[in-house]
Amino acid sequence: MTTEAEYAALRATIALRGTVRMILLPVTLIAWAAATGGLLLIAGLPVAVVFTLAILVSGFEAIHALHVGVERIGRYLQVYYEGSPDGPRWETTAMAVGPALPGGGIDPLFAVIFLMAAVANLIPALVYEPTPIELAAVGTLHAAFIVRVIRARVAAARQRTVELESFRNIKAQLAAPKTQP
Repeated sequence: MTTEAEYAALRATIALRGTVRMILLPVTLIAWAAATGGLLLIAGLPVAVVFTLAILVSGFEAIHALHVGVERIGRYLQVYYEGSPDGPRWETTAMAVGPALPGGGIDPLFAVIFLMAAVANLIPALVYEPTPIELAAVGTLHAAFIVRVIRARVAAARQRTVELESFRNIKAQLAAPKTQP
Protein backbone atom coordinates (compact mmCIF):
# COMPACT_ATOMS: atom_id res chain seq x y z
CA MET A 1 0.00 0.00 0.00
CA THR A 2 1.37 3.39 -0.89
CA THR A 3 1.68 6.10 1.71
CA GLU A 4 -1.00 8.14 -0.09
CA ALA A 5 -3.38 5.17 -0.02
CA GLU A 6 -2.65 4.53 3.65
CA TYR A 7 -3.27 8.17 4.49
CA ALA A 8 -6.55 8.18 2.55
CA ALA A 9 -7.68 4.93 4.18
CA LEU A 10 -6.91 6.19 7.67
CA ARG A 11 -8.67 9.53 7.08
CA ALA A 12 -11.69 7.57 5.78
CA THR A 13 -11.58 5.43 8.92
CA ILE A 14 -11.63 8.55 11.09
CA ALA A 15 -14.62 9.90 9.15
CA LEU A 16 -16.54 6.63 9.37
CA ARG A 17 -15.92 6.15 13.08
CA GLY A 18 -16.93 9.74 13.76
CA THR A 19 -20.19 9.20 11.91
CA VAL A 20 -20.88 5.91 13.69
CA ARG A 21 -20.28 7.64 17.03
CA MET A 22 -22.84 10.32 16.17
CA ILE A 23 -25.41 7.68 15.17
CA LEU A 24 -24.72 5.44 18.15
CA LEU A 25 -25.69 8.09 20.70
CA PRO A 26 -29.34 8.48 19.63
CA VAL A 27 -29.65 4.73 19.01
CA THR A 28 -28.41 4.06 22.55
CA LEU A 29 -30.70 6.67 24.08
CA ILE A 30 -33.75 5.44 22.14
CA ALA A 31 -33.06 1.83 23.18
CA TRP A 32 -32.54 2.94 26.79
CA ALA A 33 -35.72 5.06 26.83
CA ALA A 34 -37.80 2.25 25.29
CA ALA A 35 -36.46 -0.29 27.76
CA THR A 36 -37.01 2.11 30.67
CA GLY A 37 -40.60 2.72 29.54
CA GLY A 38 -41.19 -1.01 29.30
CA LEU A 39 -39.59 -1.50 32.68
CA LEU A 40 -41.97 0.99 34.28
CA LEU A 41 -44.95 -0.77 32.71
CA ILE A 42 -44.18 -4.42 33.37
CA ALA A 43 -41.42 -4.82 35.94
CA GLY A 44 -41.97 -4.54 39.62
CA LEU A 45 -38.43 -5.06 40.77
CA PRO A 46 -36.13 -2.14 41.55
CA VAL A 47 -33.09 -4.15 40.44
CA ALA A 48 -34.53 -4.37 36.92
CA VAL A 49 -32.88 -1.00 36.21
CA VAL A 50 -29.63 -2.93 35.93
CA PHE A 51 -30.78 -4.03 32.47
CA THR A 52 -31.42 -0.48 31.31
CA LEU A 53 -28.11 0.59 32.85
CA ALA A 54 -26.45 -2.12 30.74
CA ILE A 55 -27.79 -0.40 27.61
CA LEU A 56 -26.22 2.89 28.70
CA VAL A 57 -22.94 1.21 29.61
CA SER A 58 -22.66 -0.64 26.32
CA GLY A 59 -23.48 2.47 24.29
CA PHE A 60 -20.96 4.54 26.21
CA GLU A 61 -18.21 1.93 25.91
CA ALA A 62 -18.76 1.64 22.15
CA ILE A 63 -18.60 5.43 21.74
CA HIS A 64 -15.53 5.58 23.95
CA ALA A 65 -13.75 2.85 21.95
CA LEU A 66 -14.55 4.62 18.68
CA HIS A 67 -13.25 7.92 20.05
CA VAL A 68 -10.01 6.43 21.39
CA GLY A 69 -9.38 4.73 18.05
CA VAL A 70 -10.03 7.92 16.07
CA GLU A 71 -7.69 9.92 18.27
CA ARG A 72 -4.97 7.28 18.01
CA ILE A 73 -5.20 7.22 14.23
CA GLY A 74 -5.14 11.02 14.19
CA ARG A 75 -1.94 11.17 16.21
CA TYR A 76 -0.36 8.52 13.96
CA LEU A 77 -1.24 10.60 10.91
CA GLN A 78 0.05 13.73 12.60
CA VAL A 79 3.45 12.20 13.36
CA TYR A 80 4.01 10.13 10.23
CA TYR A 81 2.33 12.27 7.55
CA GLU A 82 2.38 15.88 8.71
CA GLY A 83 6.12 16.33 9.13
CA SER A 84 6.84 17.87 5.76
CA PRO A 85 5.97 21.51 4.98
CA ASP A 86 3.98 20.57 1.87
CA GLY A 87 2.21 17.61 3.51
CA PRO A 88 -1.26 17.50 5.04
CA ARG A 89 -1.81 19.62 8.14
CA TRP A 90 -5.32 18.69 9.30
CA GLU A 91 -4.41 16.99 12.59
CA THR A 92 -1.83 19.59 13.60
CA THR A 93 -4.17 22.46 12.77
CA ALA A 94 -7.14 20.86 14.55
CA MET A 95 -5.02 20.25 17.64
CA ALA A 96 -3.83 23.87 17.64
CA VAL A 97 -7.38 25.24 17.40
CA GLY A 98 -8.80 22.98 20.12
CA PRO A 99 -7.49 24.81 23.19
CA ALA A 100 -8.69 28.15 21.78
CA LEU A 101 -12.28 27.20 22.55
CA PRO A 102 -12.65 27.71 26.32
CA GLY A 103 -15.96 26.24 27.35
CA GLY A 104 -17.05 26.02 23.74
CA GLY A 105 -15.49 22.69 22.84
CA ILE A 106 -17.43 19.56 22.08
CA ASP A 107 -17.73 16.49 24.26
CA PRO A 108 -16.75 13.61 21.96
CA LEU A 109 -17.83 11.06 24.56
CA PHE A 110 -21.20 12.72 25.26
CA ALA A 111 -20.30 12.35 28.94
CA VAL A 112 -22.83 14.86 30.25
CA ILE A 113 -25.64 13.12 28.38
CA PHE A 114 -24.61 9.70 29.73
CA LEU A 115 -24.27 11.07 33.27
CA MET A 116 -27.77 12.59 33.11
CA ALA A 117 -29.17 9.35 31.71
CA ALA A 118 -27.50 7.34 34.49
CA VAL A 119 -29.10 9.54 37.14
CA ALA A 120 -32.47 9.36 35.39
CA ASN A 121 -32.09 5.59 35.19
CA LEU A 122 -32.34 5.43 38.98
CA ILE A 123 -35.87 6.88 38.99
CA PRO A 124 -37.67 3.63 38.08
CA ALA A 125 -35.87 1.84 40.90
CA LEU A 126 -37.11 4.43 43.38
CA VAL A 127 -40.69 4.12 42.10
CA TYR A 128 -40.81 0.52 43.35
CA GLU A 129 -39.65 1.36 46.89
CA PRO A 130 -36.43 -0.63 47.01
CA THR A 131 -35.11 -2.31 50.12
CA PRO A 132 -31.84 -0.91 51.47
CA ILE A 133 -29.95 -3.84 49.95
CA GLU A 134 -31.55 -3.33 46.52
CA LEU A 135 -30.89 0.40 46.68
CA ALA A 136 -27.25 -0.21 47.66
CA ALA A 137 -26.74 -2.70 44.82
CA VAL A 138 -28.40 -0.52 42.19
CA GLY A 139 -26.74 2.63 43.52
CA THR A 140 -23.30 1.01 43.53
CA LEU A 141 -23.63 -0.09 39.90
CA HIS A 142 -24.80 3.36 38.84
CA ALA A 143 -22.00 5.02 40.83
CA ALA A 144 -19.46 2.73 39.16
CA PHE A 145 -20.75 3.76 35.74
CA ILE A 146 -20.67 7.44 36.67
CA VAL A 147 -17.06 7.10 37.85
CA ARG A 148 -16.21 5.27 34.61
CA VAL A 149 -17.66 8.08 32.48
CA ILE A 150 -15.81 10.75 34.44
CA ARG A 151 -12.50 8.85 34.28
CA ALA A 152 -12.92 8.27 30.54
CA ARG A 153 -13.59 11.96 29.98
CA VAL A 154 -10.48 12.95 31.95
CA ALA A 155 -8.38 10.42 30.01
CA ALA A 156 -9.82 11.64 26.70
CA ALA A 157 -8.76 15.18 27.56
CA ARG A 158 -5.14 14.00 27.93
CA GLN A 159 -5.12 11.43 25.14
CA ARG A 160 -3.99 13.67 22.28
CA THR A 161 -0.97 15.02 24.12
CA VAL A 162 0.07 11.66 25.56
CA GLU A 163 -0.29 9.72 22.32
CA LEU A 164 1.34 12.44 20.22
CA GLU A 165 4.42 12.17 22.42
CA SER A 166 4.28 8.36 22.31
CA PHE A 167 4.16 8.29 18.51
CA ARG A 168 6.99 10.82 18.31
CA ASN A 169 9.10 8.61 20.58
CA ILE A 170 8.31 5.52 18.53
CA LYS A 171 9.21 7.31 15.31
CA ALA A 172 12.49 8.52 16.82
CA GLN A 173 13.36 5.02 18.03
CA LEU A 174 12.63 3.54 14.60
CA ALA A 175 14.73 6.23 12.91
CA ALA A 176 17.67 5.89 15.30
CA PRO A 177 20.63 4.02 13.83
CA LYS A 178 21.10 0.53 15.14
CA THR A 179 24.27 0.06 17.12
CA GLN A 180 26.04 -3.25 16.90
CA PRO A 181 27.44 -4.82 20.09
